[in-house]
Amino acid sequence: MNWDQIEGNWKQFVGAARGKWAELTDDDLESARGSREQFEGMLQERFGAAKDAVRSEVDEFLRSWKAAE
Repeated sequence: MNWDQIEGNWKQFVGAARGKWAELTDDDLESARGSREQFEGMLQERFGAAKDAVRSEVDEFLRSWKAAE
């Protein structure tokens, strides 16, 4: 699944992302509003993770989310 598809299905993505990253607030997710860069930056800040680690985690989440649909 590419990020353009996520932007088009942002509400569904947010629901699934809350299950994975429960510490994220509605405001966090609203501020990202479809932007992968902002979403990953938020995860980096919230969890103190490296950029590459966050990107890998998001990629893995997207693969599992796509498989679950």
